[in-house]
Amino acid sequence: MYLNLCHRFFYDNLAEINIFVQHMEYRALQQAEFNDIRDRILYEDNHLLVFNKRSGEIVQGDKTGDECLAETLKAFIAQRDAKPGKVFMGIPHRLDRPVSGICVFAKTSKALERLSQMFREGQVHKTYWALCCAKPDPEQGSLENWLTRNEKLNKSFVSKEGAPGAKLARLNYRYLQSTQRYHLVEVELLTGRHHQIRCQLANIGCCIKGDLKYGAPRSNPDGGISLHARTVQLLHPVRKEPLDITSPLPSSWPNL
Repeated sequence: MYLNLCHRFFYDNLAEINIFVQHMEYRALQQAEFNDIRDRILYEDNHLLVFNKRSGEIVQGDKTGDECLAETLKAFIAQRDAKPGKVFMGIPHRLDRPVSGICVFAKTSKALERLSQMFREGQVHKTYWALCCAKPDPEQGSLENWLTRNEKLNKSFVSKEGAPGAKLARLNYRYLQSTQRYHLVEVELLTGRHHQIRCQLANIGCCIKGDLKYGAPRSNPDGGISLHARTVQLLHPVRKEPLDITSPLPSSWPNL
């Protein structure tokens, strides 16, 4: 009799137990963090989520073991939509940890496949804003360099064509304005090489504020660098409609 009652209790409550286990798939976000994530979503539909990343956040998991944005966004969606089970959050491109600004995520495998191809083929137009320690001369131009990556140092260097591992890096830049100490430069990225903007701007004497690795004289208080993924323009990978998205600048930047 006792066993029968236990079995009945177990099966009567099996659905609730399953729901509880499913909801444990992701951590629960505190209200302040939930609101912060919600407020930094720049665009979202069934296929895409475009997010305004802060300096210091990582897009994809690395050897530090810190939670990455993809996992945080999964937890957010699971909590917001009361979604049981797994949440899909694909990563078609990445931003370096010290860089802020626009990150595009895919919410479906179809969107991820198409977005990844678009990024590889240069069909996504991206511009960045950089606060530089010197004003570029000339104020507008194009940079074309061969870059080699040093994995051990996690740094790229300008090299010569034909050097082992060298890849061609191209960008356009234009000076926008100056603050009392720094100079705002807009960069149109034409290729996607490791540390490309940081390395190429430093090569013309315009290292980015806070970027100690590439010659800045001092660090930023938050440990990041003053490089911001400002805009992205692309065709929606499923609906084929044009998207043009701009991200607000970090609050720590000067009033520009």
